[in-house]
Amino acid sequence: MRKQGTAALALSLLVLGFTGCSTAGGGSAPGEPAPGKAAPAKEPDPVTLKLFTHQPVTADDFQLLIADPVKKKYPYIIVELLPYKSTDLENVVASKEQFDLITIWNGNMNPNKELGIFGDITPLTKTAGFDLGRFDQEALKTLRSLSDQGELYGLPYNMQFNALYYNKDLFDKFGVPYPQDGMTWDDTLALAKRLSRNEGGVQYSGLGMDAWSRLTYPLSLIPVDAKTNRAAVNSEPYRKAFSLGKQIFSIQVNAANFTTNDFIKEKRQAMLASVNLLDLLSKSEGLNWDIAQFPSYKETPNIYGMYDLHVIAISSTSKYKDAAMKALEVLFSDDNQKISTRKTGRVSLLTNPDIRKEFGADNPILKDKKLNSIFKSTPAFAPPFSKFQSKGSEVVLKHYKDFLADKKDLNTMLRDAEEEINQYIKTQ
Repeated sequence: MRKQGTAALALSLLVLGFTGCSTAGGGSAPGEPAPGKAAPAKEPDPVTLKLFTHQPVTADDFQLLIADPVKKKYPYIIVELLPYKSTDLENVVASKEQFDLITIWNGNMNPNKELGIFGDITPLTKTAGFDLGRFDQEALKTLRSLSDQGELYGLPYNMQFNALYYNKDLFDKFGVPYPQDGMTWDDTLALAKRLSRNEGGVQYSGLGMDAWSRLTYPLSLIPVDAKTNRAAVNSEPYRKAFSLGKQIFSIQVNAANFTTNDFIKEKRQAMLASVNLLDLLSKSEGLNWDIAQFPSYKETPNIYGMYDLHVIAISSTSKYKDAAMKALEVLFSDDNQKISTRKTGRVSLLTNPDIRKEFGADNPILKDKKLNSIFKSTPAFAPPFSKFQSKGSEVVLKHYKDFLADKKDLNTMLRDAEEEINQYIKTQ
């Protein structure tokens, strides 16, 4: 009996010994991972990104599309909107103040390259596994043309579109059929002639536009070549565009008046060829309007404007490029792009057709409008803009008005505009 008791005690001590060894040698102290389990990932350090809006973004849209969704997915990343005007960019760069992201129009990117704020984001997209194939590739081609070796300086979050807006009441009043999709400029001009008349002491015009570039952009024309910084106005394509312009305005009142007032406020213009005016039109009172596809040159059907892109870029000076890339990842998610196109009326550059179907869906005033007409055209290629683009456009407009008012013939107008632009550039 004693031997059995001794053996049982020894076995108990042996079991306890193994248990004790397991606890002492292989266990975990409070707050440490259990054996065989990885330690929890360390929470990233907080990052605050600063956004400079050279291309304006409202505070509400900033919160909706960037700040709130980024904070939701990456709680450690805060994006702040800098309070400066677009004209403050040079001062901000010179002061070396932090800014990590910038929104900018593609036409303003080349003139600001000398500030050294743009860098190729392609390596960042590869590291992040960000699929550039989801984007309109012609839009990315336009952006890559801004660099010397095909670098990509940013991503487009909105594209300006062109449309032909028309006043249904005026068409009904004069018994003229509404504009149809697929019309050429010649078709549109013929329609405008039927609507340009004086009725009851009121002068009605058939067609107007808010800028002469509505005729030149579809031909990828700009007044100054960015590579040579020389005027590029005195050419056959410009003759083609401005000859059409003369035909259009020869049947109008106030031929050189490039505004939207006659259409939106006065309601005595039947058609208006312009860009995205949906917000203005949604707020207009008493205007019974709709949309048709923007007219095109018969040689280049279904082409309007040129790639007019609102771009978001990561500053080359940013210390937080990886976090900035995460902000872009959130902005360009399918879900966020659907919100953008539904609520803000921005045209997404993602090729997912489900996103385009959502365009303007949250605006009840747009419910019965022919929004699909907008997307039947594609933009022309947009060459890089010179830093003298603004001055060149100003000079062209001045001489174009003289041409419309019969103060100059077309050849003289183009020659004078080219000479004045080149003379200005020489003085700079």
